[in-house]
Amino acid sequence: MKAFADAANAAHAPQFFLMRGRVRPNYEVPARAASLAEGLARLGITPTTPPPAPQAALLRAHDPGYLDFLRDASAGWAELPEAGAEVVGNVHPTPEMIAQGARPPTGLVGRVGWYTADTGCPIGPATWQASIGAAACAVAAAEEAQAGRTAYALCRPPGHHAYAARAGGHCYINNAAIAAETLVAAGARRVAVLDIDSHHGNGTQGIFWKRADVLTVSIHGDPNAYYPWYVGHAGERGAGPGTGCNLNLPLAQGSGDAEWLAAIGTGLTAIRNFGADALVVSLGFDASEHEPLGFLRVTEDGFSQAGALIAAARLPSAIIQEGGYNVELLGRLLERFIIGWGG
Repeated sequence: MKAFADAANAAHAPQFFLMRGRVRPNYEVPARAASLAEGLARLGITPTTPPPAPQAALLRAHDPGYLDFLRDASAGWAELPEAGAEVVGNVHPTPEMIAQGARPPTGLVGRVGWYTADTGCPIGPATWQASIGAAACAVAAAEEAQAGRTAYALCRPPGHHAYAARAGGHCYINNAAIAAETLVAAGARRVAVLDIDSHHGNGTQGIFWKRADVLTVSIHGDPNAYYPWYVGHAGERGAGPGTGCNLNLPLAQGSGDAEWLAAIGTGLTAIRNFGADALVVSLGFDASEHEPLGFLRVTEDGFSQAGALIAAARLPSAIIQEGGYNVELLGRLLERFIIGWGG
């Protein structure tokens, strides 16, 4: 199995993280990518550095004003009086504001709140380069899938919480959405996204909410008690032409291998019935029983079985790395998943 990684991820080292009213160190650290690379090395896989992602690939999934904001926010923030080291929003537009015609302001503090969903996506000087490097990995993996093969993209930062014009939950550019859009642009009639990160892929759902050519399937912890809290419920099925093209399979806290693998099976049945030509897998390892932000209880064997189960669908696939924050275990879990896949 071919793999892609971009060294720019190592400079992106977010510090700020707010958890239950306490500021604590951020979990999305450079060591995550190093651990994943070690897992690939044990399999004899050396990641290739992809060429830069074309601007057209980014624009298929994201609003141009939002991309400009991500590129320029850190430099503008540094010019503000008494600014912190990272760009973090402290006010966000409410539904009432939006219903009354809210729009993005010209001031940077207001734009930060407009373009971020939460405080879990601090923007530093290296965030933009790391994000477009991750997107390049996703494009390269999608091009492999377009050619009928399967590839792994070691994307850091992750992406599935990023909307078309909003960052959130460690995510800035939606790598899975870019991979899916790359496949569509290359001629795929129908593409499926299977998200097995423990958090709902809300950004991916949002980007494809009204699309009939992309099926989004997410298996995740019940959002009544887990991030992203407000969406990810079973009744969310898409809208307009995309009605029926979104499937959420939320799981109760403490669900383990049996429940998780059964949900993956249900998702794969939906993907088969959809008639997908290609598959994008949002691969998160935060469903692990040893996850520091844990909600589900999936074992190493569970990840290996998931790899085999998804591979059995026999679809060309772009595997896109999402979350998972147990640095000591990440490489091992990736190793088990790829071995299960048969790669």
